Amino acid sequence: MRVRSIIGLSLAKRYGVKGVTCTINTACSASANAIMMGARMIRSGRCKRAIVGGVDSLAKFAVNGFNALQILSDKMCKPFDENRNGLNLGEGAAYLVLENEKHCNGKEPYAEVLGYGNTNDAFHPSTLSEDAIGVAQAMENALQSADLHGTAIDYINTHGTATENNDKVEALGMQKVFGDILPAYNSTKSYTGHTLAAAGAVEAVFTVLGMQHGEIYPNLNCHHPISTLEVPPVRSYRQGEEINCAMSNSFGFAGNCTSLIFGKP
Repeated sequence: MRVRSIIGLSLAKRYGVKGVTCTINTACSASANAIMMGARMIRSGRCKRAIVGGVDSLAKFAVNGFNALQILSDKMCKPFDENRNGLNLGEGAAYLVLENEKHCNGKEPYAEVLGYGNTNDAFHPSTLSEDAIGVAQAMENALQSADLHGTAIDYINTHGTATENNDKVEALGMQKVFGDILPAYNSTKSYTGHTLAAAGAVEAVFTVLGMQHGEIYPNLNCHHPISTLEVPPVRSYRQGEEINCAMSNSFGFAGNCTSLIFGKP
């Protein structure tokens, strides 16, 4: 565990962090769960602020593992496209500083963590349940945590890996939760590839910056949207969007599903 915890331990040592140092290992939802844990600790009064996020570097182990699952694409990935044939691997890192509003000391916040939800559908070691039980419940739990109705969400940064299972299940989950009033959504993995444990934090940053600048970027390579989707992903650049509340989804192996909701401060 010490090897997996080296980033957290290094940050704690560099910045003299005296509180809890914890590494969450839930695969592709890991850094989203770190954000959720930090927000919960602040809300419960256990800490004033938290450094949360994640990092993942490409290695033979990861590449060989995804290749063994036969879900790597040899072309640019196509999230939510009818002809998608797998994901692209990427690497990245992102960290956010969460603070109790009372201790911000006049600093200008980027966004507020309004809600979060985490579930586990316990269906398969590497596949989401076909009926989207965990996916839908994570989004519903996040809305309940934020005390919001689905109509309040202006944008969703989806997990959107471009695998056959993930995109179909996530699409079904969104339709279950939002019905016919599906918010604007895209997959920024079409730009970065799947950054694995870093994905939740990387995409949280994209979500917050999109809110701040009123921008939604097109879901690349989606030429023929999944036929069951009545509302396709955003496929052209949108500017001047009013994004007051946004959701970011992250789904890990073994069906560990996490949804975060951010709001304008």
